Amino acid sequence: MPSATLPGVVIGVDIGTTSTKANAYDTTGRQLASHLADYPMNNPQPGYAEQDPQLILDAVLKSLSMVVAELAVPVSGLAFCSAMHSLIGLNAAGDPLTPSLTWADSRSSRQAERLRAVPSGLALHRRTGTPMHPMSPLPKLLWFAEQEPKLFESVTHWVGIKDWVLLRICDTLVTDHSIASATGLLDIHRLEWDSEALAIAGITAEQLPRLVATTAVLPGLTPQAAAITELPQRTPVVVGAGDGPLANLGLGAVHPGMVACSIGTSGAMRVMVERPGVDPLGGVFCYALTEHRWAVGGAINNGGIVLKWAGAALAPDLGDHSEEDLVALAARAPVGSGGLIMLPYLHSERAPHWSALPRGAYVGLTHAHRREHLIRAAMEGVCQQLALVLSSVRAAGNEVHEIRASGGFARSGLWRQMLADVLGLPVSFPAGHEGSSFGAALLGMQALGLIPSIDVAAELVRIEETVRPDPAAAATYAALLPLFAELYDALVPAFTSLRRLAPGLPTGPEAPM
Repeated sequence: MPSATLPGVVIGVDIGTTSTKANAYDTTGRQLASHLADYPMNNPQPGYAEQDPQLILDAVLKSLSMVVAELAVPVSGLAFCSAMHSLIGLNAAGDPLTPSLTWADSRSSRQAERLRAVPSGLALHRRTGTPMHPMSPLPKLLWFAEQEPKLFESVTHWVGIKDWVLLRICDTLVTDHSIASATGLLDIHRLEWDSEALAIAGITAEQLPRLVATTAVLPGLTPQAAAITELPQRTPVVVGAGDGPLANLGLGAVHPGMVACSIGTSGAMRVMVERPGVDPLGGVFCYALTEHRWAVGGAINNGGIVLKWAGAALAPDLGDHSEEDLVALAARAPVGSGGLIMLPYLHSERAPHWSALPRGAYVGLTHAHRREHLIRAAMEGVCQQLALVLSSVRAAGNEVHEIRASGGFARSGLWRQMLADVLGLPVSFPAGHEGSSFGAALLGMQALGLIPSIDVAAELVRIEETVRPDPAAAATYAALLPLFAELYDALVPAFTSLRRLAPGLPTGPEAPM
């Protein structure tokens, strides 16, 4: 155990969609050092979203070496997290035969739709916790089997990006229960690979990494990784978890009833529960964190990217389309945008419908509407979509008594107030921490015995502001939400026809979360 004068220091390594962040924290939650390394997303065809695994490994090692160089105290251990749903095919030597397909890759839309359409699809969702959606590795595997059969047959192991990074720096092929619970291949109730899902995918359990707890500790680094990072080779490495559940931990939303909401490029809403399960209609996912902590919720493809589109399409005269100017323009329009509703499905959508089919739409447009109405309606649509996710979270039997929010949108007072008004609940905004990387560090501290439990997260995270809903605005949004929800079903035939008439357009997101 560390002394009172020298708290243990753990580096949380967050392997994200466009960058890796390494952040060092002590047991008081204080950030001691930080470094970020970027890498590109490749979109060689519509719907493809690929990355080079080697570039990501290089970014991990660079971030670690820069943080270690900045620290003036010893490192007690490393703990990892990563974006979920990635898929890489490896040969027998552990070298990638495919790029890393990210959550944003939607090439397997048709396969996902087939899985959703069969009677066993919902049962599989309930058993694995993962929706039948092209983000998931299960339909991606089906795509490889059908479209690249020779490559599919030559793959020795199928892994996620964090699994591969750990293989390279620790020489051990494992996957944690959290990342595995987002593959569509794990029975979350038994924590074993699901035999039916494996049969559908056409693979065996031996082609997947060994399952371990998120708190599993690997014995140390390879000589090469130790030399590059200048860490001792015996440095403990905690396997860690997925970025979604760890974001809850990083926000201190670790107890049942506490919801973590984020709006960055995309968005998400998750609540911690003590037992796994999804709602009867399959509107939410369920991903593991620890044995007694599971994240139930949903992610949306269209968050801040909708406002970015609105700036380019509706306000090009603002130059660089600064968010501040766009929000100021939207503030001129009234609550409810004068009866204008936007379905913000510019990049398809995930929760709660889990379909690559939908497209964006404005409904209720009249001659009285101006661009400020259109921009505000776009922002309101993002918040209303999150309200639908919240409804599905509640439908899964979860009480919600507190919401903590983070992300780039939180810089805007209008966004903050709008979210509270649309959700009809107070929303608290924590200060400081880097979400998933802090969550990874806390999980690592628990695994290494530096803190008694991840429950301390609720005490370490300081709330900067709590925004309460305006009663009149909340009533307006409550009246509009049922109509917003009904419009999706009403427009499904139009979405279907548009995809047939314009098949070359992307059916999924090209922008990262």
